[in-house]
Amino acid sequence: MLRPGKSRRKPTAGRSSVRSIRDNARDSRKRHKSSQDAVVTAIASPAPPLPDEEGGSIYRDVDRLSHALVAAFTAGISPISLLQAWQDWLLHLSSSPGRQGEVSAKAVEKLARLSDFLFRCGVGMGTAAPTITPLPQDRRFQHQAWQAFPFNAIQQAFLLSQQWWHNATSGLPGVTRRHERLVEFYSRQILDTVSPSNFPTLNPEVIDNTLRKAGVNFVSGANNLIDDLFRLIDARPPAGTENFRPGIEVAATPGEVIFRNELIELIRYAPMTETVKQEPILIVPAWIMKYYILDLSPRNSLVRYLVQNGYTVFCISWRNPGGDQAGLSLDDYRRLGVMAAMDAVEEATGTGRIHGVGYCLGGTLLSIAASAMARDGDHRLTSLSLFAAQVDFEEPGELGLFIDDSQITLLEDVMWVEGTLDQRRMAGAFQMLRSQDLIWSRIVREYLLGERAPMTDLMAWNADSTRMPFRMQSEYLRQLYLSNDLVEGRFCVEERPVHLEDIRAPVFAVGTETDHVAPWRSVFKLTYLLDTDIDFVLTTGGHNAGIVSEPGHPGRAYRKLRCRHTDIRPDPDDWARDATTIHGSWWPVWIEWLTSHSGAEVEAGRVAASGDAKTVCAAPGTYVLQR
Repeated sequence: MLRPGKSRRKPTAGRSSVRSIRDNARDSRKRHKSSQDAVVTAIASPAPPLPDEEGGSIYRDVDRLSHALVAAFTAGISPISLLQAWQDWLLHLSSSPGRQGEVSAKAVEKLARLSDFLFRCGVGMGTAAPTITPLPQDRRFQHQAWQAFPFNAIQQAFLLSQQWWHNATSGLPGVTRRHERLVEFYSRQILDTVSPSNFPTLNPEVIDNTLRKAGVNFVSGANNLIDDLFRLIDARPPAGTENFRPGIEVAATPGEVIFRNELIELIRYAPMTETVKQEPILIVPAWIMKYYILDLSPRNSLVRYLVQNGYTVFCISWRNPGGDQAGLSLDDYRRLGVMAAMDAVEEATGTGRIHGVGYCLGGTLLSIAASAMARDGDHRLTSLSLFAAQVDFEEPGELGLFIDDSQITLLEDVMWVEGTLDQRRMAGAFQMLRSQDLIWSRIVREYLLGERAPMTDLMAWNADSTRMPFRMQSEYLRQLYLSNDLVEGRFCVEERPVHLEDIRAPVFAVGTETDHVAPWRSVFKLTYLLDTDIDFVLTTGGHNAGIVSEPGHPGRAYRKLRCRHTDIRPDPDDWARDATTIHGSWWPVWIEWLTSHSGAEVEAGRVAASGDAKTVCAAPGTYVLQR
């Protein structure tokens, strides 16, 4: 379906005969193979000039070194971007006497509500109905002791202050939308640092625990803190991750690496059924993380689930790049990653019909590749499945708060020094998005209460960080996040623009309700941007946990929407409000959808015998083990 005011470019393939289409596809693959060889050669040779290089100017180099030093103390966050936002808010507030009066009146109102609460507590012998309740996601004050005096008064005073700051930082005319969100976001972060739950003398749960354990909790907490500090200094993963080793406890689905180049290893998983579907599945995970998020423990492995349901599954394992690969581009990831893997799958199975599956950034890259394939008459993709994947970055959620020219320039200067961007450099930004859960609640639990949260496979995987090459990360942030080139028709593959509307393969898209990386409303835009049949599922959970949602997982539910390419697309909020909630995992729904777009079943041995692929090594391969 075309968006209003957007004209369609007629595909050249639409005016060609069937034979011409096949010839064009064959020629395109030949060009791809030769370009792939050229890229491999380029990787082995000295890296090309990187983004924003200015002829080796010593003045620019000094700036880069200075910015990289700043980033080391700011968790990779640009202080200039933050100061600009506060300046915008403060200047507009200082020139708005009416708003100043309104904010002052709000403060008087909060004080009056707190005074009323204290009075009712005095009358009620220390207990009273709260005048304000925490937000649903705020679990800091759940302990029953927070309802007793004086802790209930401390809690109410903090929540009223938090509400006042929200009133003061939002809705000020003249402040840009982005600056308003930044100021509101950072004011919330500052308040979180002084939450009474963070202080042992103000937190009744810590006080009660200390009295019961005679202070032993602080000894245990100190040991936990020292252990974490030494692990941080030695660049070792958190305690407990040693129990989740790739190839043993996780990433343990049997298989073999059948293809390897400078960027990927391609894993083919061994069949677990006597017959399999004719069409294999190629999974393209995000390169910002290790692939085994989709092959965790046997009980929650999406890969194993697919194999058990009669599919031949292939999965890309991305290399963890070093400084010598700083010149790898976003298009190199398409050519050496998606396209090279697709060629290898076709060679290994002898079929030209493939189900493409992309997760997170892998879904974005797969969408780009699918658009270019459709443009060039390459019709090997039978279907597309996109999990928590964005193609429109106009509304990227709170993560977009950290993406502007100042922020990207700071990250580019860090990458100029190191050649890559370590995920740990961005850890501060990701943790602040959920600071209550990832920072402060952890500090209270592990250092004040002295209790270690048990390590899980998902937590261990999250600690297995990766790096991103300079050129690729710069192009990704600037072309997609900052300029939104893909949906605006400016993104080029092989010097020609690609259009998402050219994709004709049916699409299955999944969004997750509490996703802070790819907000579900942004993922929902796929229903507007793709001119094909699309099934959309909205599942409970976050960016990772919502996708790793195996049958039997407690508390999981989803809503689904089926759109044919001629249907009118609904408003996301209206649809979400009216859609029926179905309890359980969305995985069986996806399997049913895949089956409806698959051909007949064949003997599992015939698929392996029909292709020509040699074993490189056993799964999970070597790239996933790189540090």
